[in-house]
Amino acid sequence: MIEITLAADAWKDIDAGTEALLDKWLVGEGDTVRAGQPIANVVLIKTNQEIVAPVDGRIEKILVKSEETFAQGKPIALLKEST
Repeated sequence: MIEITLAADAWKDIDAGTEALLDKWLVGEGDTVRAGQPIANVVLIKTNQEIVAPVDGRIEKILVKSEETFAQGKPIALLKEST
């Protein structure tokens, strides 16, 4: 299982303790995704960020719902890689 997170470079120069807002999911649990496919939009300090699937697979579980916040390094979803 692969944990999907907001890329570490998106958090560069962001104060510790700052959280991002998961604005919108573009996929749902059980959906099949391709590597590089946008799966969620998040807002971090008034900047929109896009989270993409790291590999081909299926979204097994969404851990952070739309309109919820999350901290740096916290997984927002679990992805089962296609074999």
